[in-house]
Amino acid sequence: MLMQKNIAFEAIQGSVNDNSGQLSLKSLFHSIPQEVVQAGKALFWEGDGANHLFELVEGVMRLYRIIGDGRRVITAFLYPGDLVGTSLQESYLYTAEAVTDCKIRRIARKNFHDEISRSACLRPDFISLLCQEMAAAHDQMVLLSKKNAEERLCSFLLQLISRDMTNAAGDLVMLPMNRLDIADYLGLTIETVSRTISKLASRNVLVPIGRHDMKILSLKRLIQLSGNGDDFSLENCHSSSIH
Repeated sequence: MLMQKNIAFEAIQGSVNDNSGQLSLKSLFHSIPQEVVQAGKALFWEGDGANHLFELVEGVMRLYRIIGDGRRVITAFLYPGDLVGTSLQESYLYTAEAVTDCKIRRIARKNFHDEISRSACLRPDFISLLCQEMAAAHDQMVLLSKKNAEERLCSFLLQLISRDMTNAAGDLVMLPMNRLDIADYLGLTIETVSRTISKLASRNVLVPIGRHDMKILSLKRLIQLSGNGDDFSLENCHSSSIH
């Protein structure tokens, strides 16, 4: 659970109401008009007042921070259905920037929390969402501190396979982000990412398709090389989403 659809936002993935007819977190955004954020544009900047929460309706976003020496650290990629800006802090902890053209809905933070306070059925979902965000952050720390470059890249590709429920064959990984984005997310240099991809290609694990996408030649080998043997299997690789 490393990617910020990281599972952390599963609570908002359902229909407007859950099966019992109760209000869902996603329903709070349902009637709000959509806005467009063009690729490369920021939805908000790190340090801005956290006045709104956002639902990502379409497209892909990256969350990042700039550390002391000026380097960019991408902490998450977000996908349709994910919420942005759920932290309880007064200021945004990161910059949210569109990787592709995106459509979003926004709600005032005060209105969102007022609804949570009034609704007994929403409070557990919101608490669960925050707990899952913490778990996703923990998993990202493990990825960066304990895994080598090959394991990091293989884990990242498995995350994307796991969340792409339309790719039944499990052999094509769509990568809307570029290799610099991947490097900044995995704590690697762009040169290391490129070398690792070439290494996996030479071992017939995958083959690059165009500038972004990857065709997986051996899913079993990809799982073995990820260092996540207990977390992934050929049977369940499409049964869970990874935040």
